Parts: sequence; structure tokens; C-alpha cells
Amino acid sequence: MKTRITATITLATALFALSACASTGSDKVAEATPPPPSMEPSCGADQLASYVGQPASDDVIAKITAWRGDKPMRVIRPGTAVTMDYRPDRLNVQVGEDGKITGFTCT
Repeated sequence: MKTRITATITLATALFALSACASTGSDKVAEATPPPPSMEPSCGADQLASYVGQPASDDVIAKITAWRGDKPMRVIRPGTAVTMDYRPDRLNVQVGEDGKITGFTCT
């Protein structure tokens, strides 16, 4: 009888230990997400509010480009195809249907 109790305890202990290794379905691999805004490198979008509403003329875009220096930047007009890669140091100049700058983002 003692052998049977010992075997039952051993089996129960083994099953308990194995159950700790079992997947619950919530072990999904986390997708890459951008860092929180407080840790995100700034592309300077917050410093360009004075350009919002101005025409996205060659002259205005040249001024913004000169201000950016050699840092990445792109002008996104309606219908422009853009990549979806995440680049927090890249400045996006958003242009509306009317040809005016509607805003700036860092991606």
C-alpha cells in the first residue's frame, strides 16, 4: 500500500511540474512596437507649426530641408505611395489636396 501512495504522490508531483510548463495560449510573441513618445527620438515636427497652412511650394520645402540638414525627410502629397517602415527620426511633411502643408509627423 505504501508503494502505491508513493507512486501516486510521485505521479501527481510530476504532473504538477509539467503543468507549469504548459502553454495557456497567451504566450504569443509580442510584435515590435514603437517606443513610448517620451523615449522616442524627435524629428523636430513639433518645431514646425508655423509652416502649417502654407503652400508646399519648392521654396517652403527647401527651407524645411535646409533646416533639417542631412536628416531624413519626405513630403507626402495626396496619392503618394509611402513605405510603412518605422523611422522616428524621419520628418514627414503632410500636404493636403489644396497643396498646403497640413502637418508634420515623425515616422
